[in-house]
Amino acid sequence: ITPGQVTVITIDDQNATWYNFTRFKDAEKGCHISGMSELKKYFQRFGYLSIPNNQNDNFTDVFDAQFESAVILYQQKFGLPVTGKLDSETISTIMSPRCGVSDTESTIHATKHFAYFYGRPRWDRGSSMTLTYAFSPTDMIDYISLPEIKIVFKRSFSRWASVIPVNFTEIDDYPSANIKIGFFKGDHGDGQPFDGVLGVLAHAFSPENGRFHLDEDETWAIDFEKVKSKTAIDLESVATHEIGHILGLAHSSIKEAVMYPSLKPRSKKVNLKLDDVEGVQA
Repeated sequence: ITPGQVTVITIDDQNATWYNFTRFKDAEKGCHISGMSELKKYFQRFGYLSIPNNQNDNFTDVFDAQFESAVILYQQKFGLPVTGKLDSETISTIMSPRCGVSDTESTIHATKHFAYFYGRPRWDRGSSMTLTYAFSPTDMIDYISLPEIKIVFKRSFSRWASVIPVNFTEIDDYPSANIKIGFFKGDHGDGQPFDGVLGVLAHAFSPENGRFHLDEDETWAIDFEKVKSKTAIDLESVATHEIGHILGLAHSSIKEAVMYPSLKPRSKKVNLKLDDVEGVQA
C-alpha cells in the first residue's frame, strides 16, 4: 500500500471484531468516538498502551495524548507514515491478520529493525545445537494430511538452520520435544486465547519455552491453487515466522521481513530477508 492510496477493505477479509475498527478511520487527537476503548484494548494487547491506573482500569473513548503516542509508536513499528492519526493505511494494517505475539511489550529494540525478547533469551545448547520438535498427537487439523504438514515445517525449519548452527530434528515423543506444535481453538490454557477466523493467526513463545500454537479456526493452506477461500492463510509463511520467535526474535518493522507481524490472507512470505538473518545471527 502506498501512502495516500485508498484501501478498500471488505468484511470477508477481516476478523469480525477488528472489522469494526473501520469506523475510526481519520480519527485524531481530540476525537471522541463511541467504542474507541475497544481499539485501545487492541493497542494494549500488542504492547503499545498500558492499562490506565486512574480510570477504574477502563479505557475511555477519547483520542487523548497517550493514545496519540501509542498510534505513533505503532506506525513506527510497522514502517508506516508517522502521522499520529488513524489514517486509512494505519487502520488497514490494524485490521490485517497477524501474529499474536506482542510487538513491543518486554522487547528490547536492537540498533537495526529487528528486536529481541526481553533479556535476549536463547537456547542454551552449546555452539552447535540440536533442537527437537514434535506435533501434537491430538491437536491437529484433518483437512491437510500430517505428512504434508510435516513437509511444510521441515522446509520452514531448514530456512533458519541454513543461516545459524542449529539442527532441527523431528521426534515422535511430544512431551519431551523442545518445540511442541499444535492447532488450538479459542481459550486453550496458555493465557492467550485465539479469536476465530483471521485476527490472530498463531503465537509461539520465546526460548526455552518452545510452545508453538496455530489457530485451528483459520483456513490453513499449503497450495492456494487447491484452496479457494478468500481467508486462506499460508501455513508455511506462519510457520517460518513463528520459528523466529522460538529462536528468540521479536517482531521486525521491515514489511518484507519474515518477522513483520502481519500477513494478508492468500499471501506468502517464506524467504528470510537480510533483517531476519542479521537478527538471528546477532
